[in-house]
Amino acid sequence: MSALENIEEVLKSHKLSMDEYAHIKEILKREPNLVEIGIFSAMWSEHCSYKSSKKYLNGFPVSAPWVIQGPGENAGVIDAGEGIAAVFKMESHNHPSFIEPFQGAATGVGGILRDVFTMGARPVANLNSLRFGEVEGSSDSAKYQRHLVRGVVEGIGSYGNCMGVPTIGGEISFDASYNGNILVNAFALGLVKKEDIFLGVAEGMGNPVIYVGSKTGRDGLGGAVMSSDSFTEESKSLRPTVQVGDPFTEKLLLEACLELFKTDHVVGIQDMGAAGLTSSSFEMAGKTGAGMIMHLDKVPAREEGMTPYEFMLSESQERMLICAKKGSEQAIIDIYNKWGLDCAVIGEVTDTGRMELFWHGEKCADMPIAPVSEEAPILDRPTKRPAYLDAVNQKSLADFAKVANQEAFEKLLASLEIVDKAWVYEQYDSMVQTNTIKRPGSLDASVIRIKENGRALAMSSDCNPRYCYIDPFKGAALAVVESGRNVAMSGARPLAITDCLNFGNPENPEVMWQFAQCCEGIKEACKELETPVVSGNVSLYNETNGVSVYPTPAIAMVGLNDDARNVLTSSFKKAGNLLLLVGKTKGAFGGSLYIKELYGETCGTLEGIDYTAEARLWEFVIKANKKGLLQSAKDLSMGGIAIALTKMAALSNKGVKAEIALDDPRWIFDETQSRAIIEVAPEDAQKVAATARDLGLHIESLGEVTDEGFRLNDVSMELSALQDVYFNQFAKTIEQDL
Repeated sequence: MSALENIEEVLKSHKLSMDEYAHIKEILKREPNLVEIGIFSAMWSEHCSYKSSKKYLNGFPVSAPWVIQGPGENAGVIDAGEGIAAVFKMESHNHPSFIEPFQGAATGVGGILRDVFTMGARPVANLNSLRFGEVEGSSDSAKYQRHLVRGVVEGIGSYGNCMGVPTIGGEISFDASYNGNILVNAFALGLVKKEDIFLGVAEGMGNPVIYVGSKTGRDGLGGAVMSSDSFTEESKSLRPTVQVGDPFTEKLLLEACLELFKTDHVVGIQDMGAAGLTSSSFEMAGKTGAGMIMHLDKVPAREEGMTPYEFMLSESQERMLICAKKGSEQAIIDIYNKWGLDCAVIGEVTDTGRMELFWHGEKCADMPIAPVSEEAPILDRPTKRPAYLDAVNQKSLADFAKVANQEAFEKLLASLEIVDKAWVYEQYDSMVQTNTIKRPGSLDASVIRIKENGRALAMSSDCNPRYCYIDPFKGAALAVVESGRNVAMSGARPLAITDCLNFGNPENPEVMWQFAQCCEGIKEACKELETPVVSGNVSLYNETNGVSVYPTPAIAMVGLNDDARNVLTSSFKKAGNLLLLVGKTKGAFGGSLYIKELYGETCGTLEGIDYTAEARLWEFVIKANKKGLLQSAKDLSMGGIAIALTKMAALSNKGVKAEIALDDPRWIFDETQSRAIIEVAPEDAQKVAATARDLGLHIESLGEVTDEGFRLNDVSMELSALQDVYFNQFAKTIEQDL
């Protein structure tokens, strides 16, 4: 194990500082070799160690009576009733998707599915949260962004469809801040019996360590380290650091693992995700204080002449590491071989607390596990309130020339933020497994039934980056609020979140301030609404040539409905039914779609969040739905009352006749929180209004469902024209080069 020459160059290429190198020498009590440097580099990378973010993640609310497993495992777990548990997590695959959109997005889906089934759960639903730059127009940038949209959507669809896991919903938005860095966040949820949950642990001296899945190649080398740096023009040639996925192999791996889980051979199992064999082995042993010996020459290889360094740091896909019970080796090999997968005993658990790696009988690395796992530097990076905030917070709706409501309505209706995304979700199989109740495009949360207990799980992914840009604290809190409100609109009780925190360069004090504020906002909202964080992911360095993305803390909320037959939808049911508005309209335009679409700016301030009113709104909809009093419900968010009614009308092929008295005519587009539109049969209106008032909620008449046309105050449109824009605008934009 010889010492390294040109140490400055080696450290630079591994994104390690001289201070970190000094700490490494202290830990090893000697100079490291290249394999050890590679391992430290991966384990102490931003992606694996959360060194810039850990300080702010501490203190997230993580427990509740329904939480079975919080952060720290492959995925979070909540109780879904009658012995069934829901396992879920969200992960980013931003950098790889920008470099190679199809494979980057596909392997993002593959990785999150492994996070779920390594816990013993069969994946039953996918969501995704996507952000792209500006796609409209004929500029080179817009053309490239459209190419990225097409590649990412194809990659997600290809992998999920091959795996037979339905993609049931998600969100997609566009802003110039993502021109240099798109965001691709993938969410998966699986179901498992409570007693069959598996954890990523290695323990029991002499127990075998077994490698299963695909062979290891050189793809993805340095992927975790790549995610710890910003992009420049040269970064676009980083294709070798993007993994290549094979969903057919993953499908076999899923079935083989689920078959293995029915035996009692497994002590622990871990997905090989970021940093591959390094992170999986160190994390499994680190959780129990065990040691491990691994013989890297026994790892199945896909390429000739691979080195120990490459075996430890490759991010080849579709691989798992198992700690098994001694004596069960052959039984496990037989299961994986039956499914046509590689399976090799590559090491064993020891009691030394050290990771000892061998190459053809010769020791090539020897490191104490705990410090590598636990002594990654926790950085206290400087923070500074961004200079831009003063200017953007000073502006308000009053600073802009008035636009007639009809003109504004037509502009907002055609916004890519608003129109139906069938072009995206029709590439995804949303009905496979036959449990989908609320599909993509059906507004608000997506819902699946739990066949085993007759209940339903609702889930929604949300974040408004414009809100987070003008007020990171409230913007992040509102992402939690909005995702919860969407779930409640389906009649389900919101229970827990997973998050994907996407930010720019943490070496910029203004970005770290945004991050810190967003974390505090999430903590406040989760605590107030009793929706703890059970899993999540941080993605930093989303910056190109010094331009960072808007702070984008994507939140996926999961909730439970006790009866799968009583799921509330968001489209009108019958002409003659009454429309009621729950919640007060206050004229909130900070960070609104209205100001962005009409005036091209993101500015203003956000009002205070009334968590009591929000919780009562959820309670009201859940309660009234249980009593069978509601025909449909839709929360109010982007574009306010006007756009919510538009979407409901387009989707249901029914008209609207509505009238509301407001302090300013433009308030039909305002984005005041904690509001919803509900549809009720005329005979139930009194009962519904009484239920709302009992909870202290403001409720007023808005109008009625009709058979034709859209009318709201001074805005009108024929239903066919409205539907033409709503259903066709997106495809026209994204396919204009083809």
